[in-house]
Amino acid sequence: MIADQAPSVPLQPAPRRVTVLGSTGSIGRNTVDLLACCRELYEVEALVAATNVTLLAEQALRLHARRAVVADPACYAALKEALAGSDCQAAAGATAVVEAADMPADWVMSAIVGAAGLEPTLTAIRHGAIVALANKECLVCAGELLMAEVRRHRATLLPVDSEHSAIFQVFDFSQPERVEKIVLTASGGPFRQLDQAAMACMTPAQAVAHPNWSMGAKISVDSATMMNKGLEIIEAHYLFALPEERIEVLVHPQSVIHSMVAYVDGSVLAQLGTPDMRTPIAFALGWPRRIPAPSPRLDLAKLGHLTFEAPDAVRFPALRLAREALKSGGGAPTILNAANEVAVAAFLAGEIGFLDIVRSVEETLSVLPAVALSSLDDLRRLDAEARELARQVMRERRSISNRRAVNERKAI
Repeated sequence: MIADQAPSVPLQPAPRRVTVLGSTGSIGRNTVDLLACCRELYEVEALVAATNVTLLAEQALRLHARRAVVADPACYAALKEALAGSDCQAAAGATAVVEAADMPADWVMSAIVGAAGLEPTLTAIRHGAIVALANKECLVCAGELLMAEVRRHRATLLPVDSEHSAIFQVFDFSQPERVEKIVLTASGGPFRQLDQAAMACMTPAQAVAHPNWSMGAKISVDSATMMNKGLEIIEAHYLFALPEERIEVLVHPQSVIHSMVAYVDGSVLAQLGTPDMRTPIAFALGWPRRIPAPSPRLDLAKLGHLTFEAPDAVRFPALRLAREALKSGGGAPTILNAANEVAVAAFLAGEIGFLDIVRSVEETLSVLPAVALSSLDDLRRLDAEARELARQVMRERRSISNRRAVNERKAI
């Protein structure tokens, strides 16, 4: 179950045993910093990273972690050497990542980016841990499967995305039938005021320069296309058991109101704060208590004004694609996510243009049937098929673009 506001865990527990999956990414680094500020409240079982051995070792030594795991087996020797002389055990490889998720932790941060985070997240859920979910793709790819496992193993799922954390904090779980709708706020990203002609020329460096938040490259690009908000619609559907038509998106450039819940009596409850991910991470880390966080405090008088606008569905078609995928059901969200991950990686590598990201996703969705998913193996097969098809779509688009460029030069 997703945690509600009537927790059964004690308010004054012994030190909470924690594991951080994805400790060297943006969410992971903030989580580690908060753990370092509250050392007496937490014992670190494991830290997991992809390839950043230097930072992983520094974090493990700083927090006296029992185990440090690097996903890339080629990095094992370097990690073992960096931890020499300490009590921290080094491990490497995909199996070691899953084993870290299954260690006897009370609380697990799921912050491995993309579909790669799904299996370790499911492992932590099956262990019955409190899972702080910072990985959108887990619910997008496998929402029904994941939530079924949460219920089966009586795990607790806490949203870490600032928007879903905000909704969680003002959602009346005792009478969910009285919720009229939820409103996900969006900054609009760095290209909010650009037309499509201008966006077509945008570079990866411009796309990752988010105006408000400090995030990883992939998430920043998703914000620029507004695919992140589309993924959040799907995520919110599973977290709060609301249909797509009762999940609204509102552009709020200041990123102060992180999301809202509207009730049948006309009340609208909102959670506010500065745009700092340490706030929702601290909420999840301390739940059901609240712990101090060093986030800048909100000064509304100094801010002066808050503005809102409807998202432009024409300039940001990713929102439409996400809603269509959710309504289609089956494996459509899995295809959406897989194609988007491949397309974003290609854009960051300079292989396709900015507008080609969503175009490639849409074409992949239009070609690949959204079959029903009854198991994790089904999901893996569809995910792999969608990724290969997305790559093929992008190769064909590049080929057409190259032929067009050649013909234009010949015409000159």
